[in-house]
Amino acid sequence: MVILASASPRRRDLLALITPEFEVAVSGADESCDIADPRKMVRFLAEKKAASVAQDYPDETVIGADTVVEAGGEVFGKPADFEDARRMLRALSGNVHFVHTGVCVTCGGRKITEAFTTKVFFRPLDPQEIEEYLAQENVMDKAGAYAIQGSAARFVEGIEGCFFNVVGLPVSGLYGMLKKLDQV
Repeated sequence: MVILASASPRRRDLLALITPEFEVAVSGADESCDIADPRKMVRFLAEKKAASVAQDYPDETVIGADTVVEAGGEVFGKPADFEDARRMLRALSGNVHFVHTGVCVTCGGRKITEAFTTKVFFRPLDPQEIEEYLAQENVMDKAGAYAIQGSAARFVEGIEGCFFNVVGLPVSGLYGMLKKLDQV
């Protein structure tokens, strides 16, 4: 059985594209981290989440994931509040940023961990657009305070890399990891 160590409904939907049969066991891992490099950070946190759940499911395939946004040398996770979300969206406005997702798959004592990156181009946003967006979209559980698959799609001029990585789970990359472990 595949176990997804995530409470994210988006990750559940994306994992269902790979395997329709899986369970969710939310990780209780401490997500604090002092690693500055965002790619190393997401790998570390994905491993923590997978390891936390794998303790209870040692014979199952466990998937942990973590996503952050990197813009202008700053790393954005989930916003702390609406002012933090405004700050993030202002920083992304008219700029290029990177979405990094770390994925860890454990299976019978074996472990594969990778980081996937997608480059995202945002068009300039005026303050009114930011306020309207924050009023209509729940951004508090989204790294960088936006959902590319939601109404923030209108802000995205283009991407380089995996679209699904920006949503929260790099489907093709994860599929490749599962194949390496003979789990699909």
